[in-house]
Amino acid sequence: MYLSKSSTIKHIGFVSTRFKGTDGVSLETEKWRIVLEKMGFECFFFSGLSDWVPEKSRVIEEAFFGHPRIQEIQERCFGTTVRSRALTGEIQDIRHRLKLALYDYIDFFKIDLLIIENAVTIPMNIPLGLAITEVIAETGLPTIAHHHDFAWERQRFTVNAVEDYLSMAFPPRLHTINHVVINSEARKQLSYRCGLSSIIIPNVFDFSKEPPPLDDYGRSFRSDLGIKPDETLLLQPTRIIARKGIEHSIELASRLRDHKAKLLISHQERDEGSHYFNRTMEYAQLLGVDVIVRPDIIGPERGSTSDGRKKYCLWDCYLNADFVTYPSLYEGFGNAFLEAIWFRKPILVNRYSIFEQDIEPVDFDVVTMDSYITDDTLDAVRAILDTPEAVQMMTMKNFELGKRFFSFTLLEQRIKQVLMNFGQV
Repeated sequence: MYLSKSSTIKHIGFVSTRFKGTDGVSLETEKWRIVLEKMGFECFFFSGLSDWVPEKSRVIEEAFFGHPRIQEIQERCFGTTVRSRALTGEIQDIRHRLKLALYDYIDFFKIDLLIIENAVTIPMNIPLGLAITEVIAETGLPTIAHHHDFAWERQRFTVNAVEDYLSMAFPPRLHTINHVVINSEARKQLSYRCGLSSIIIPNVFDFSKEPPPLDDYGRSFRSDLGIKPDETLLLQPTRIIARKGIEHSIELASRLRDHKAKLLISHQERDEGSHYFNRTMEYAQLLGVDVIVRPDIIGPERGSTSDGRKKYCLWDCYLNADFVTYPSLYEGFGNAFLEAIWFRKPILVNRYSIFEQDIEPVDFDVVTMDSYITDDTLDAVRAILDTPEAVQMMTMKNFELGKRFFSFTLLEQRIKQVLMNFGQV
């Protein structure tokens, strides 16, 4: 099944645990799909959860990191240093089934090149990572491993009973794999820890398009969420997980009482459990901040609820927000940052390490904080909220910088660079 460098790549197979919703991996994969199809390739998808085109997708439930059996395996693999013989058997059993499914997917769609989206990067599904690695080793298929976040970037994976599996498949060291990372620190660490070279392809956005205007449908968004005309809407466009630093957004809203600030959290996914969610809500209650989390009327797409009410999407959140908060403690790159720039919204950013190294040098005009909110931070936010003319100039500058440094044009150039390693122009 090995594709020689003289062969022509036509069918590209994306593989991940999930292609659904608005998580960072799904969003970036969609951008790659758009660019690759524009370049003339046909794309197909293998995952454990999907809301993408069914006729081009293969869905195997145990490939999803949230599958009950996979979650049970995760709990028994981490936080301890010894695994049982029975656990090894379970991992190998699922690995075998996923491997057969991958072979069937490759054969059915006549896949010429694989793009692995984070599934051999962060060990959220160990059997899937093992299966992918073995398939690549046995077929010699040209592969791009697109890494978003590695195991060593998450403390919860430090103590484990699967060091042999992590060394084998997270990430794999195979000569047919070209590694792609999303920031310069990941490139350094991949080289230092694994001896692997890589190319940086940052997260991007389609800055060739203008953001949609606020239409009649979206104008009822604020009233449906109980936000009065004289109230300020702060948007936290992230999931509710600890590394997003949402407590800083709550503090900001509390200290902006003179602007009657409310905080909207757009994403309801709790991939890391409910403890941080509960803590966040309790903290907001202590500070007297109205935090809005409305999965009943905010989802991936516009539509209607079962009782006939409007359902809004993420874009409606941005269009109706007065200010975006992004106080993350750590990010692989920063999808929400680019989205805010595209929508021409002012933004507060915590200077997380990747922002400092890869984004800040571009000289975006944003409010920054270093680990905590100061009086200067508050003064800068208030000045923005009180001077809409300055906001227009600031956000236009940011849009043009985004267009120059983080556009689909850059993505196409970098993808072509990787494909040249496989003898493709």
